[in-house]
Amino acid sequence: MKKEPDLINLPKHIALIMDGNGRWAKKRGLPRNMGHKAGASALEKLLKEAAKIGIENITVYAFSTENRSRPKDEIDYLMGLMSDYIDDNIAKVKSNNYRIRIIGNRDMLDKMLNDKINNLEELTKDKTGLAFNIALFYGGRDEIVRAVRKTVNEGLSEITEASFAKHLDTAMIPDPDLIIRTSGEKRLSNFLIWQSAYSEIYFSDKYWPDFNIEYLKEAILDYQNRERRFGKV
Repeated sequence: MKKEPDLINLPKHIALIMDGNGRWAKKRGLPRNMGHKAGASALEKLLKEAAKIGIENITVYAFSTENRSRPKDEIDYLMGLMSDYIDDNIAKVKSNNYRIRIIGNRDMLDKMLNDKINNLEELTKDKTGLAFNIALFYGGRDEIVRAVRKTVNEGLSEITEASFAKHLDTAMIPDPDLIIRTSGEKRLSNFLIWQSAYSEIYFSDKYWPDFNIEYLKEAILDYQNRERRFGKV
């Protein structure tokens, strides 16, 4: 019988690099966009199961600053998926208990999508369940540059790690204990590069649409078997 993770000692924050949608679709002879659709469905299922076992915070890498170089029709499809997801969550706001935040460079989004995001964040800000953070038009370097500008504009005489972190998109969100990347790629790709200083990183060979709660539990179990010293002996 496969050992289950200790549900008393779960990582408080799991970040997910959802990689492999396009390759999942190609393997099945489908258009890339069908891979993104399957990936969105997989995410929805995983969130429900993760909430059930007691995960408090999940951040997903939905669209990076580098993804802007993808074909326009693919970007439009992804933004359409995001818009539909927000509409769906607004409609379910009374039955869902997710606290949803969008992190990233909001200046790159059109006004209609920004308005929907603001509405959803306002409607869910007092929810007490899973804190779900979506990184949209997000890049770790871009986030740090934007935080530097805000810090300089504040005119602080002394800048500390704590005062700087207040200007990051993830202010009020704990740093990720565990970062998971699917599809076999082994890099962070500009994701949470400030926040990941002491994160444990787990790489899965599964394409994102195939990644389910059982694979998440495997990653958590691997995390729980590691010794986290944070620079100490």
